[in-house]
Amino acid sequence: MQQLALDLPPTPPATAPVAAAPVTAPPANPCPPFAAPGPRRFTHPQASQTIALPGVLVAYQLRRSARRSIGLQVDADGLTVSAPRWTPQADINAALHARARWICTRLAEAQQRQQRLQAARIQWGDGAALPYLGQPLVLRRDARLRHGPGAAVLQAATPENENATPALHLGLPPEAGPAQWRDAAQAWLMRQARRHFTARLDHFAPRMGVRWQTLGLSSARTRWGSASAGGAIRLHWRLIHLRPAVIDYVVVHELAHLHEMNHGPRFWAHVHATLPDYAALRAELRGETLPAW
Repeated sequence: MQQLALDLPPTPPATAPVAAAPVTAPPANPCPPFAAPGPRRFTHPQASQTIALPGVLVAYQLRRSARRSIGLQVDADGLTVSAPRWTPQADINAALHARARWICTRLAEAQQRQQRLQAARIQWGDGAALPYLGQPLVLRRDARLRHGPGAAVLQAATPENENATPALHLGLPPEAGPAQWRDAAQAWLMRQARRHFTARLDHFAPRMGVRWQTLGLSSARTRWGSASAGGAIRLHWRLIHLRPAVIDYVVVHELAHLHEMNHGPRFWAHVHATLPDYAALRAELRGETLPAW
């Protein structure tokens, strides 16, 4: 059965194939200045080589193979350089100097993303905060609720206190550990995700002239959602963290695949007809940083 998927990672690993440069290639693209004074250092956990670029020391992983050109990849670990077995180290160094600005920029972006992920890590327990439909939600233990996976009550802001942060009251014992807090919150969020996604699918499908058949919740590491030609829709349950307009973009994206099982011009025309501002929502989705669980 044919199936199309919407990739999950908001910032996929940056890659750039680089042709082998001559030894005499000048350092034509210096690194941009960093906010902090002094040299910066980026170290790959499997680093085997180190190079000093302008203001930056980069320890990178070097992979040799039968490929024909030098390739660069930056991800959460750092810089990986893939080079032909016969390429001299001096040529690799010249290629890195020629792409110094690109390397430094991507390494800084990857580092900043990791810092955001760490800052967003949830400290499970009473008072923990996590996003729900784009807004903060605070977890509270409520002794009045029975213990169990379904013991959860959402206390929203009231007209008398519009600035109050919504709270999710969970029926947990006083000795509940972080794993119990996490599991209880996840169970509630997944129920809300199914309810919200179903409502939005039912809202958009008639407008788009399609019929969806089944909804599955996904925990995939690399996809926000997918659609099959038979009308089966799968959406990542953690989309429920995001604001409703961004969720709508993913829903419309998958429903559009029931017209076109590709990402060609006619597919995007269906998306645009339903969500004229889809490009901004798509960019927002790609820039999202979900809290680490």
